[in-house]
Parts: sequence; C-alpha cells; structure tokens
Amino acid sequence: MRPKIILPVFLAFLSAVLSAALAAPEPARAEASIKLTYANFPPAATFPCVQMEHWAKEVEKRTGGKVKVQTFPGGTLLPAKNILDGVISGLADIGNFAMSYQPGRFPVSEAVDLPLGFTSAKVASLTLYDLVEKYQPKEFEKVKILTLFTCPPTNFMTKTPVKSLKDLKGLELRVAGTSAEVVKRLGGIPVAMPQSETPEAIQKGVVKGMVSSLEILQDFKFAAYTPYATVANLPVVTFAVVMNKDKWNSLPADVKKVLDDMRREQALWTGTYVDNHVTDALAWSKKNHDHRVFTLPAEDAESIKTQLKPMVDDYVKRVTAQGIPGNQIVADALALKKKHEQKHK
Repeated sequence: MRPKIILPVFLAFLSAVLSAALAAPEPARAEASIKLTYANFPPAATFPCVQMEHWAKEVEKRTGGKVKVQTFPGGTLLPAKNILDGVISGLADIGNFAMSYQPGRFPVSEAVDLPLGFTSAKVASLTLYDLVEKYQPKEFEKVKILTLFTCPPTNFMTKTPVKSLKDLKGLELRVAGTSAEVVKRLGGIPVAMPQSETPEAIQKGVVKGMVSSLEILQDFKFAAYTPYATVANLPVVTFAVVMNKDKWNSLPADVKKVLDDMRREQALWTGTYVDNHVTDALAWSKKNHDHRVFTLPAEDAESIKTQLKPMVDDYVKRVTAQGIPGNQIVADALALKKKHEQKHK
C-alpha cells in the first residue's frame, strides 16, 4: 500500500518547487552597453588620436564597460572641416577638430591661437580649458564640450640653419592657419599646402622648410627632410572634443558624471603627453638623422613679440566689433598662462 503514498508526496514536492521557482525574482539582465562613435581627422599615430584612444579606454574602464567608444582616426568618418557640423547633426556622437580650420567661428577660444608666447602644450591646454570654462562662449552652444587642448608651440623646421631672424628673410615655408600671418610678419614667405605634399615640396626646393610643432619630426619623419629646427615659441593650435547635445542628454547620470570628471583631466593629460612626446621626437631625430636644434638670440625673441603684437591688436578690434570683450579675453588668457606656468614649471 506504500506506493499509493509516494505519488501524492512527489506531486506535492513538485508543486512546491514550481511555486518557489515562479515566486523567485527574475535574474537581473545585464545592462545594455552604450555605444558612442568618435570622429577624428589626423592619422592614428598623432597626438590628437593618441589622446582619443586614451580617453576611450578610460571611459570604458571608469563606467565598468557600460560605455563602448568606437574611434575613427584619419578622417574615416568625417573630414576635418566637417567634424563640428557632423557632430551637431548626429553623423558622429563625438568629434575632435581644430578651431583654426574655421576662422572666425570661435572668437573666444581663438585668443589662445594668438602669438602669446606659450612654451608648452600643458600650459596652453589648461589656459584654453579655463578660458572657455569662464566665458562659456556661444561658439560651443550647440554641443557639449568633453575636453580642450592644444598642440605644442609651433617652431621652424628647415633645410638650412635658421640661427637668427635674418636667416628667415625671404625663406619659403609651408604654413597652415595663423602661421601664414606669423611667417609673413617675420620676413619669411608663407606657402600654403597640404602637409602630405610638403616632403616632396621640400625635396624639390619649392619650400625650404615649414612651421609646425616639433613632434612631427618623428611622427611624419620630417627629420629626414628638415635637418634643422629653430625654437621660437610661435602660436599653438587649439582643439576641441565635443559631443552631440541630444546624445549627451540621453546618457544616464552616472555616465555623465564620469565624462564631466574627465574634462579638465584630459586637457592636462594631453598637454603633458605631447610635451613629453616632443622631447622623445627630438631625441629620435638626433639619433637617426643627426638633427640639430637652435634657439633664437634673446633680442630676436623680443623682436618677435613686437612684430607679432599687431596680430593681437587686430584680434581685439575684430571681436570687440562683434560685441565680445576682446581686451578682457586676452588679459584673462595671459593671466591664466602666467598662473599655469608658475604651477607647471
């Protein structure tokens, strides 16, 4: 008779198990990752793209893998001049661009592109970041700023030695952006051309050198074409990394906090990285190409300030006419430069 008892007991046990299973909370589903696209225009090995990859990895790490960033160096998603508008329209979630590629569109941040005598990207990057944070200019009102930074000071790279400003007279140099006005005022002959065409132009004698920041001696192997460099601490080039406003607004609060906490930190990281990279590039150039570096005499350095000051005056006049306090912006930029130079010697 015992088998008759087993069946009801088994059925009762099975019912209890099913009830417990149905009552148990549903296992938490893995949170879907947030995917962001990031457009950049220089080649992958250059410092603007190195900072992009660093940022992307840090964001993924600090969000515990919640955010994934797909990077597009070398203009593979958007070309240089279209990056800002491409981010505004949503063709890319994030983009890095140089402000000088669109003259007049960024009147406040443009002040840092002036010949203010920066000697490092670290100081220039922090100056740019703090200046834009103070003024919150309309030029960025359609996007969310994720960070700001600059290249190192631009300098002369030439086929023949330039030991003084006298050696610069009548010298044809490849330039871009504000460097054209700088070279012209200092007595050289500015020649605009794509950087990709410059090595051949130097070899053929079309130009005798170029103006750029010195890390390209290694990154683009310009040490092979320009065996001399002359430190003059000419203007920097400013960059901004921005995000589409709708994409930013769609992010959860914890992700927004991670990105906000990294904004100034990334400016400092990038400036520090590329300054160190310049040092490494000069050592590489000397070792591999017997490259030599000259520094202008003190009187020439003072002469550069005098000859380039009208560029600052012209900027003040132009933006003041737009209702922007040009004099105050330049004064603030110089004050921030001094502050950061004292802190980051």
